[in-house]
Amino acid sequence: MSSDIHMPRGKRERQKGFTLIEALVLLIILGLLGSLAAPRFFNHEEKAQQKGVRSQLDRFTAALEAFRLDVGRYPTEQEGLAALVVNPGLPNWKGAYLKKTVPRDPWGNLYHYRNPGEHGEIDVFSYGKDNQPGGNNGNADLGNWQ
Repeated sequence: MSSDIHMPRGKRERQKGFTLIEALVLLIILGLLGSLAAPRFFNHEEKAQQKGVRSQLDRFTAALEAFRLDVGRYPTEQEGLAALVVNPGLPNWKGAYLKKTVPRDPWGNLYHYRNPGEHGEIDVFSYGKDNQPGGNNGNADLGNWQ
């Protein structure tokens, strides 16, 4: 038998659960732990997105090189990256050089293409999360020249 049978009724009832103060202290502790862990989680997510962009830029570069070998030139800026998926009317086109469609960056924005490029013969790049030129961290521009 339990020893709380001999306790007065009020003491037995008080032992069943958390007091309001204990619950508040627990919530404060959980909030503090969450505030410490959240920035680390978001930093990892940001790095994963940037790694995905770099991987996609490598795929674009390989597809553009295959296009150049077949056609004798890179797509014009007007033809854009779509020329890697759909023949823009070129006789030596042997694509598709990308599967299905031209993907968007991890933030849902279109990749940008320049021919001639500012950093090389061609530039393929993402403006990052904010989709604006320049920026730092998640908003930084990522291009095939980096």
